[in-house]
Amino acid sequence: MGNGTSIGKVRGLGSAHEGAHHWLLQRFTAVGNLVLTLWFVTSIVLLPNLDYSTVATWLAKPVPATAMVLLVLSTFWHARLGLQVLIEDYVHNSGTKFGVITLLNLATIGGGAFAVFSIVRLALSAGVTGGAA
Repeated sequence: MGNGTSIGKVRGLGSAHEGAHHWLLQRFTAVGNLVLTLWFVTSIVLLPNLDYSTVATWLAKPVPATAMVLLVLSTFWHARLGLQVLIEDYVHNSGTKFGVITLLNLATIGGGAFAVFSIVRLALSAGVTGGAA
């Protein structure tokens, strides 16, 4: 059941001891992205029009705002997981790999935080100003 056996690899007991966990997280975020993207596209299609006030009023409701935040977080997390695997597979210098993964983490955390802030701000300002900001 060591590093070289087939069962050890399947159980995620390779050199990193977390391969199966990473793989499962990618699959869970992919399913979440699929469900939330279908919800988002359906919701946008069902809106009467796509002007700022209509979308802001829709996003000011608790369920759409929460689902949008979940979609953003799941998308950024999924992108981070996939790009991390790409970096680990193709960047061989350990110092460069560390730097690129650090930049990846900063970019995904920063992008996700900015997107969540934008959703929250839009949702709260739409409720206060009656749909126009």
